[in-house]
Amino acid sequence: MTEIKKGKVTIVGAGSVGATLAYNLSITGGASEIALIDHNKEKAEAEIMDILHGTSLGGSRKVYSAEYDACANAEIVVITAGAKQKAGESRVELLSRNIKIVTEILDSIKSTSFKGILLVITNPVDVLTYAAWKESGYEKSRVIGSGTVLDSSRLKDFLSKTCGISPISIHGYVLGEHGDTSFPAWSLITIGGIRLLDYCPLCGKSCNIRGIIDSASDYVHKAAYKIINAKGSTYYAIAQAVSVIIHSIIKDEKRILPVTTVHENFMGLKKTAFSLPTIVGNGGAEKVINVNLTVDEQKLLFDSASFITENIAKTGY
Repeated sequence: MTEIKKGKVTIVGAGSVGATLAYNLSITGGASEIALIDHNKEKAEAEIMDILHGTSLGGSRKVYSAEYDACANAEIVVITAGAKQKAGESRVELLSRNIKIVTEILDSIKSTSFKGILLVITNPVDVLTYAAWKESGYEKSRVIGSGTVLDSSRLKDFLSKTCGISPISIHGYVLGEHGDTSFPAWSLITIGGIRLLDYCPLCGKSCNIRGIIDSASDYVHKAAYKIINAKGSTYYAIAQAVSVIIHSIIKDEKRILPVTTVHENFMGLKKTAFSLPTIVGNGGAEKVINVNLTVDEQKLLFDSASFITENIAKTGY
């Protein structure tokens, strides 16, 4: 059996997200080695060349284009390849195109006897995380989707601007689908350790809390569409979000992150995958935290999980 090389990350897909992730990892450290795979080898090599040209100014030099054999000893393999979301198109509308791409990639990864953590970014990420788990036969803890890590970061960005507080002091999660059925779990959100709903009356701004809640949800849901309409795709923030997940795995940080994991028995749903706060470390998704939500939030989570289940059924898995 090929031994896992600590800190090695293999990225499948040299598009905007994959290339930006490779660049991010090369300058932030943590990954000891970064391999980039793409069916367009010339594109992958050009992206690597561009990254390497900056490494004399700081960053990792062990970054290279590769074939699928680079998955064999990787600690993490990241799937970013797939069709891009078009203007006006929901993530779920990518399913028919991307399910075939992801399953073909998985066939190539499995042929290398890969034993590390599989991280799925391709959209619709929740459905494809479930499909990747079924197709790969890996343990649930080894198959993770990027989930709502980005959505949660967008929520913190909105609250930071609205409340005039550093986003570092804001903690909380968007849960469920990485998509239009996601929702901020307001009962879990804190500012400086104080529950948001308790903080608002204390800050002295006399804000309309209900208005903030409605506006924040709208902002999180529409952010990607706004970016895609203006510049074609999103890639900086998702690459940063995935970099955080990767660092938590490689460094065994045990961060609690809202990544996508498979749920085989959730409120009667046998086939679903969605985001809940999860301890992420060397073992991948080491423990899903079944947080106490309000009755309304539980309903939103069930509805989101049900929507994902409906779309999993379309894949045949």
